[in-house]
Amino acid sequence: MGLAAGVPAVEVEVVCSDAAEHRRRIATRSSDIPGLPQPDWQQILDRHYQPWDREHVVVDTAGQEPQESLASLVRRLHA
Repeated sequence: MGLAAGVPAVEVEVVCSDAAEHRRRIATRSSDIPGLPQPDWQQILDRHYQPWDREHVVVDTAGQEPQESLASLVRRLHA
């Protein structure tokens, strides 16, 4: 529960299970923050992933447009 606001809070993990799609997204993305360096594919692969140890919702964006991923998340939150 969100302590300050007194409303429920949900943690969301966003993943892309399709490695080729993930790599394409990394290579073609841009930043709207000037000077913010973006990691390359090798840097992404070299990162240590720490699995979540608490309840959360996972949204897999593979094969989806952003609007579809959002709709999927909203459906899951209302379920």
